[in-house]
Amino acid sequence: MAYVLEAVDLVKRYGGIVATNNISLRVENGARHALIGPNGAGKTTLINLLTGVLKPTAGRILLDSRDITQLRSHERVQLGIVRTFQINQLFGDLTPLETLGLAISERRGSGKDWWRLIGSRRGVVEEAVELLQRFHLSDIMTKRTAILPYGKQRLLEIALAFACRPRVLLLDEPAAGVPEEERREILTTIAHLPKDVTVLLIEHDMDLVFSFADRVSVLVNGALLMEGAPEHVARDPHVRSVYLGEDTYA
Repeated sequence: MAYVLEAVDLVKRYGGIVATNNISLRVENGARHALIGPNGAGKTTLINLLTGVLKPTAGRILLDSRDITQLRSHERVQLGIVRTFQINQLFGDLTPLETLGLAISERRGSGKDWWRLIGSRRGVVEEAVELLQRFHLSDIMTKRTAILPYGKQRLLEIALAFACRPRVLLLDEPAAGVPEEERREILTTIAHLPKDVTVLLIEHDMDLVFSFADRVSVLVNGALLMEGAPEHVARDPHVRSVYLGEDTYA
């Protein structure tokens, strides 16, 4: 079995509080892997550890069997680990075209001159336009990001992450706060990402999780409760009791 990303006995402590407790997680190459659990379960902490935002108290992180535990966030991005956040991190005064042009220019090593390159280098513009089409943003490509519908902003954030050419894309509740009519567009877009991009998704919408994921990991109180195929996880009485709020022991 080929694992592109692995967490080995990850622990994160804040004084006496254990945010993640010896979590071991293996993500297969090309997987659609969902990470679920109630609020406070440690999901975002785990993503922050995997991406280098936080340093673990103990444990290791492997990318293609290479230990990357001590690498900084930008070094992990260069290796292909890219993430989005629960709250978008976009530049409100830039347009989607400018935003993607900046990301592409930065990836090509010419970020300092991005404002020149976006109009003068065909490769940057062509790639940006292709991304705008893929993520259904072509019709608003020249509007200020700050005035875009929230669903479009979320799509732009995923497009921005995709512009970094990820091998592993970590999505932290990409549809959170998005109106229902816009959620489907986000979910469909994520579902159609290339199969060579591995996706690790945090999400509370179980319909989304079970329609998207081929593997699900359940966190509770900072620890891994169980892991398996979506249909197996959905039937598990502990998951239904702890996560879905069903009293299976009545």
